[in-house]
This record gives sequence, C-alpha cells and structure tokens, in this order.
Amino acid sequence: MPGAGKSTIAEGLKSKGYYTINMGNAIRTEAKNRNLDPTSSNLGKLMLELREKNGPGAVAELVISQIKNSKSNVIVIDGIRSNAEIDVLKKYGIVKLLAIHASTDKRFKFLQQRGRSDDPQTKESFEERDHRELGVGISNSIALSDDAITNNNKTKEELIEASFRKIQGWIK
Repeated sequence: MPGAGKSTIAEGLKSKGYYTINMGNAIRTEAKNRNLDPTSSNLGKLMLELREKNGPGAVAELVISQIKNSKSNVIVIDGIRSNAEIDVLKKYGIVKLLAIHASTDKRFKFLQQRGRSDDPQTKESFEERDHRELGVGISNSIALSDDAITNNNKTKEELIEASFRKIQGWIK
C-alpha cells in the first residue's frame, strides 16, 4: 500500500548495486508528457485512464523499455499495483514479489513526511488514495506475494537490510 516503505527500500537497494525502476515515476513522466501537474488527483486519474484505455497491465507496459535496456540480471521494480502488471513483467523475466506492510497510521505519517507532490496531506485524501489503489487490485498482489516484510517497528536501515536479505535468498 502507499507509504509502506517500497520506495525507501528501492532507494536503499540502489546503494547495494541493484537497478531499480519506479512504476510511479512512469506515471509521473506520462503526466509531464501531457502537461499535467503531478498532483495526487491528476496522477490517480491518469493511472486509471491508462488502465481503462490500454488494459490493467498498462502501467507495467510503460517500464518495459527500461527493463529491456537494463544490463542488470536483477531489477527491483517499485510500485506494482496489480496481478495484471505482474503478468506483463513475467514476459520479460522471473518475477518475485515482496510485499511491504505497515499500519495505516504509519503509512499516513510516512506519506506526510515524504514530500512528493502527490502525497496526501489529509486523512481524507489518504483514504481516497488507498481506495483507488485497492480498486486496481493491489490487495490481490499483496496476498499472492512470494514473501512479506512488516515495516511497523523497523528503522530505515533495518527495512532495507531485511529486503536485501530476502532478495539475496531468492537469487541463490
């Protein structure tokens, strides 16, 4: 779910040599190409429009060129929202899904502090975003993940290290 720590992990894994792709950045790039302000409302509407027009795996399709152009054997993709996106990615390699859990209060706090233009600053906008994410199937992807980490009582470093160990275990 938004704010659980996925982007924190992805950033931390970059310093450990992993190539990372952020699916939200693909939406933000598309918004920029359409001259849309990167607000939560605009990005949410764009995400839904892309899925409606191009199918439920549309956002994953936006990152395929990055995958193809990568020279890395392992790519960390931040921000998968549906099983349809996973199906798109499976056409290009083996996919393992690590779910990151955090309480609603913790996620809201993280998002308020993060400072991205699309981060909700009110409980109402946070709940709207959660509802939108659930509507595209994120709960199914979380339920079917290969493993999960809880980020309620971890430091940033502990979260990154726990994720690193999980991924290293999958590679071996």
